[in-house]
Amino acid sequence: MEVSLQKIFDIWLSGGWVMAPLFLLAFMLYTQAFRLVLHIARTNLNGKEEYAWREWVLEPQKAKGRLKKIIRYTQENTNCIETVRNRFDEVRMAQLAMIQQHLKFVKCLVAAAPLLGLLGTVLGMLQTFFGIATSGGAETATVVASGISEALVTTETGLTIALPGLFLVMFIQRQAHQIEAKLSRLESLTITCLNLKAKKSLTT
Repeated sequence: MEVSLQKIFDIWLSGGWVMAPLFLLAFMLYTQAFRLVLHIARTNLNGKEEYAWREWVLEPQKAKGRLKKIIRYTQENTNCIETVRNRFDEVRMAQLAMIQQHLKFVKCLVAAAPLLGLLGTVLGMLQTFFGIATSGGAETATVVASGISEALVTTETGLTIALPGLFLVMFIQRQAHQIEAKLSRLESLTITCLNLKAKKSLTT
């Protein structure tokens, strides 16, 4: 275990000073990404119980979880379709605004990771060429090896940070689209049920 940690530390040092901002970037990226994943988990709209939504819209007291609050809010003191739609727009803003805002920041971090790794690559190659130009004999091989190591380690680290982050961004986007689609279906169902209620009251 000690040998493995020592190797990791040696590899880390071989990447030069660029490894420090790469570590900070990775920490910020995955902290924000997992925060979004937890927020989406708390914003669960009970998609598995969608078969019961019609009953819940007609009888809001039977609804469960966050949907109960949404259904009650969108139906409370509403007398026209426009009011219902405005209420659902407010719900969308509350549910999705935080996700979209932080997702933009995560996307910037994902894009910055390989670029920061590329900066390390350039610095490593500059060190390599400088070593070739100024050193001689055995020193040349040492300087060149150090420069190439820095170039490769930073590039690999940047890509290693960015690729899982890219998949996390795609997952978060998909979940956000699902939430938006569920809210749209609930809105249509609510308007339909309210129209049915209005027609029944007119016939009676």
